[in-house]
Amino acid sequence: MDNSAQNGPDYSFEAEWPKDSVVIGVDEAGRGPWAGPVVASAFWIAPGEIERLPSSLTDSKKLSAAVRAKIEATLKSQSHQYAIGTVSAAEIDETGLLTATFHAMDKAVSALMQHCDRAIAAILVDGNLVPPLPSAPEAHVKAIIKGDSRSLSIAAASIMAKESRDRHMQTLDEIYPDYGFAKHKGYGTKAHQQALLAHGICPEHRKSFKPIQAIINPMSR
Repeated sequence: MDNSAQNGPDYSFEAEWPKDSVVIGVDEAGRGPWAGPVVASAFWIAPGEIERLPSSLTDSKKLSAAVRAKIEATLKSQSHQYAIGTVSAAEIDETGLLTATFHAMDKAVSALMQHCDRAIAAILVDGNLVPPLPSAPEAHVKAIIKGDSRSLSIAAASIMAKESRDRHMQTLDEIYPDYGFAKHKGYGTKAHQQALLAHGICPEHRKSFKPIQAIINPMSR
């Protein structure tokens, strides 16, 4: 598959390693929301399936929900390997968002390693920070700015992380129906703000975030 004509992600970063190396992409979803977990995915593209990857595969934020769902279904139907790592709102409050995000990434990598019959040679991570990944101490970890728009492995990870988190938020919407989690996925929309003012917070809200702190303690505004 040639994505270069679309200026989309390609396989050039993965190809920097020897052909038989296991190179995976890692990305997260849900750093910005006021509620719910941060979710990461680790994704390995099966070498024999590279040419069959969806031509629309790119950064999940650039795609509609319908297109993301279609891409996810296609990726799942092929012989790639992926895993999800989830960190709760409570852990985000306890450790801080960055540490929690890195933990979610490491959990995803650890879970993916259980399916690999070879050691992971390299891990491509979206962003400008190299996360500590104790689950894969021998792997080379490379941070790639805008990696979800440049690396096919990271783009695939971004899709899986986003779709997994969206489904989780839909489940939370059934548990806490007053907040509209299924629609805004925990982000600070006007509807979410109005729900917070009407109902207060629920256990899935990130109490360390300033907008939530302002609901808990109005005098701090």
